[in-house]
Amino acid sequence: MMTVTRILCVFGALCGLAVNGFSLDREAFTFTNYDLNVRLEPEQQRLSARGKITLRNDSSAPQKNLSLQISSTLGWRSIQFEGKPVQFVSQPYASDIDHTGALSEAIVTLPREVPPKTSIDLTVGYEGVIALDTARLARIGMSDEMAKHSDWDQISPAFTAVRGVGYVAWYPVAMESANLSEANSVEETVARWRLRHAETTMSLLFQSTLSQPISFSGAAAKAASTADETASSKAAFNVARLGVDVPTFVTGNYQSLGSNDLVAVEYLPGQEEGARVFADAAAQIDPSIPIAHGSAHLQILGLPDRDAASFVSAGMLLCPLKPTLTNDAVLNIVYAKVRNMAVSPRAWIQDGLARYAQVHYIEQNSGRQAALDYLEAHRQLLVDSASRNSQNVSGKNGMAQPLVNAPDDLLLQTKAMFVWWMLRDMLGENRDAFFSYSASDDKDPAYMQHVLEKQSHRDLQWFFDDWVYHDPGLPELRVESVYPRQLSGSGYIVTITIENVGKAGAEVPLVLRIQGGEVTSRLVVPANSKKSIRIEAAAAPTEVVVNDGSVPESNTHNNVYKIEALNH
Repeated sequence: MMTVTRILCVFGALCGLAVNGFSLDREAFTFTNYDLNVRLEPEQQRLSARGKITLRNDSSAPQKNLSLQISSTLGWRSIQFEGKPVQFVSQPYASDIDHTGALSEAIVTLPREVPPKTSIDLTVGYEGVIALDTARLARIGMSDEMAKHSDWDQISPAFTAVRGVGYVAWYPVAMESANLSEANSVEETVARWRLRHAETTMSLLFQSTLSQPISFSGAAAKAASTADETASSKAAFNVARLGVDVPTFVTGNYQSLGSNDLVAVEYLPGQEEGARVFADAAAQIDPSIPIAHGSAHLQILGLPDRDAASFVSAGMLLCPLKPTLTNDAVLNIVYAKVRNMAVSPRAWIQDGLARYAQVHYIEQNSGRQAALDYLEAHRQLLVDSASRNSQNVSGKNGMAQPLVNAPDDLLLQTKAMFVWWMLRDMLGENRDAFFSYSASDDKDPAYMQHVLEKQSHRDLQWFFDDWVYHDPGLPELRVESVYPRQLSGSGYIVTITIENVGKAGAEVPLVLRIQGGEVTSRLVVPANSKKSIRIEAAAAPTEVVVNDGSVPESNTHNNVYKIEALNH
């Protein structure tokens, strides 16, 4: 029988660990490598993992305690350091980075402190179930039916698809708590994680108790999935840059339409007609962007829910395979293809170009105004972000996180989409300069700027300063004055002054409307400044429009200037 004294000692040790948990720096360590064996038992909805993780203390102080987090439906079985079990307390930790809205956190006490910039290896084991769970979305008031369209991650005999960081913590992570009800808390927390782990590597060996091929997204190199006579399957994968993509594994009752150099479509029972439609579309859709640095091959896998939200990661598109191809489905294919081809260590280049390709595709098929309408539908996200930054950011110069080092999220993709669209308009026929780019040579944040400058023979420093290297905010443009002067012969000289009261400069299109037509021009207007331009017009001017929607600005309600009738 345990003595009272020993009970009190054990209780005291546990309480000490709990106290440490409250003061713990959960983001002190960076996970630099994962080497995991993952066993799937779809019949039981189970996952178990064993292996080694390498962590580096990236804080400025020695650390003796650390956090390891997995989904709340998984449980810690063992944690060892240098071949010996370490002391840890497992506790629930509320956080919406997991679809359950909670994590199973192990607060580990190491036998000695880890100095800054020093790495350690831990051997870990954990297991549990991963079922469809909409808890975090239900908590913010979303209906169960709607939530299932978004958080569709699960392990089951017929269909298994589990996404990583930000969806399901199926591999160990460590982050501060994030809550969907707190503005951008989840996005910002996941963004920090992905930025810190941009260079992290991962080696995985999957084994499934069912004879179903295993697909994986986020792998730079992978071994083919195989099945054997014991009605099981296994596959090995290597990930070179964990922070660039969301590691996702997929298996189930998939059938294949076959594969070619461009696309492989895997479909679930009853989806064959839709699979053929998607295969034809993916083979025919040409984003007309001359990128040749990555892979053109795309794997498309069907989701069982016809209304599920699509998902794209490296080389993979998960989406409903409906027989009727919607505009959104086409744009998803464009995004997935270009993202797979435009390989870059920087999210603003890879994901930004993929989003730009969608707008470019719209322009090709429906005209420039349709493309501008698409941009306008996404502008408010940037306006809201700029407003928040001006109120909350207190860093140097009051600037928010620059695009050049930002991790992939919706805000980054949206801003980068506009940046590439503006660059395309600025460079005109030099647009192929976008793609004189080598990811292996991109060692300097200014590398892309120099590539574009070399090809276009233009100084782009001001643009990259305001839109890529820093985030001062958005421009706000207005027509300050218009002075038309009739020439002695015929026609007019019109002097137009544009004021930018915003915090970012821009090269904006100007449209001078005249009787019977219009004249277009472009003008660079730095932040907090005025610039004038003279335009020759063959007839009397009637109106000036600054910015056709191609430049995102905080206020577009004062972009039109009506010219009073001229006395002849």
